[in-house]
Amino acid sequence: MDIAFSPGDAAFRDEVRRFLDARLNDRLREAGRLSTSVYADREIMREWHAILYAKGWVAPSWPVEYGGCDWSVTQHYIFSTEMARASAPGLSPMGLGMCGPVLIGHGTPEQHAFYLPRILSGEDFWCQGYSEPGAGSDLATLQMSAVEDGDDFILNGQKIWTTHAQYANRIFCLVRTSREEIPQKGITFILADMDQPGIRVEPLIMMSGEHVQNQIFFTDARVPKKNVVGRIGQGWTVAKYLLEFERGGHAYAPSLAVRLNRIRAMAAAERLGDGARLIDDAAFAARIAAADVEIRALEFLEHRVISALSNGGTPGAQASIMKTRGTEISQALTELAIEAVGAYGAPFQPHATKPGGPVPGWPKPAYNDHVGPDHALPVMSKYLNDRAGSIYAGSNEIQRNIMAKAVLGL
Repeated sequence: MDIAFSPGDAAFRDEVRRFLDARLNDRLREAGRLSTSVYADREIMREWHAILYAKGWVAPSWPVEYGGCDWSVTQHYIFSTEMARASAPGLSPMGLGMCGPVLIGHGTPEQHAFYLPRILSGEDFWCQGYSEPGAGSDLATLQMSAVEDGDDFILNGQKIWTTHAQYANRIFCLVRTSREEIPQKGITFILADMDQPGIRVEPLIMMSGEHVQNQIFFTDARVPKKNVVGRIGQGWTVAKYLLEFERGGHAYAPSLAVRLNRIRAMAAAERLGDGARLIDDAAFAARIAAADVEIRALEFLEHRVISALSNGGTPGAQASIMKTRGTEISQALTELAIEAVGAYGAPFQPHATKPGGPVPGWPKPAYNDHVGPDHALPVMSKYLNDRAGSIYAGSNEIQRNIMAKAVLGL
């Protein structure tokens, strides 16, 4: 695959840069630069979503007939890279990156017509109901029940670690509609309205102080059977399809490369005890170089996956490789960043960053009410938040099992 920039690619890159220069205001750039989570603040996400939607760039990887962009593989990568360089805030992946692709692949024409335009416009805000207190990485042991009642299902049970459920008006859920000898059977993928009786959301506060995660309690919540995606009892197939997009439906390398360059700049500013710059320390420089090599290797894998997506394919087993390497490299970068900012990483001051949700007990400060340089502000909170990276979307131990079976044939 030729990924060199053609004159057309260079013109596209310039178009993206002009758009970002014009539409990314200081508030949005600050939110991206000071982000400590994989999710931006809800209001920031809504504002940036609306801007991208108006441009037609909110879901570029979707098929064109559903609102995606007719871009080449290189153009997709250019777009991701320029977004990261410009500190554009992230968008919630629940609708655009997960539910949308699942509906495109497994939904009915009626579900396409109703849900997809609402996902694109941002009218619907989705959350994911997969994990339960006793079913996380071993997701097939889930127990939340859905009992048939005429044209409806009645839902009872609990979901946990549900990102931004406090804001969502819709949820896609895995529920158990029957009990079979093989636990993967009898699971159904269903869509539900959050704004109805019988659904209660309770917060879970993270190590980084943010209210991003929640637990949800379902008590006789009623959902129409027409909201089932795929076939009743065959939801495990749909769930695996969605997880491919959650793990490998986006590129990690562009943002990782930008973060590494920022760490280089931090290390150039940090002085050691003898007055030398940290960036000139041989051991630290070797770790920077090793991270750079890992990011470049991941980048080439992502080019192959983006090529498959552009041709109507799915990430497949390569999604597990992307998720494992992407999250582990990200965690390594948070450790390098802490070392690069030195003592300024010690103060815990999430109120001065742009977390993915409110931080209870930490009121918004007055201007410049923080310790240390601005580039050090998100470092510790990002480190704490990123510990979850190797657990969510299937732990990295599970991903290695998938790679061993599906890639290596073991």
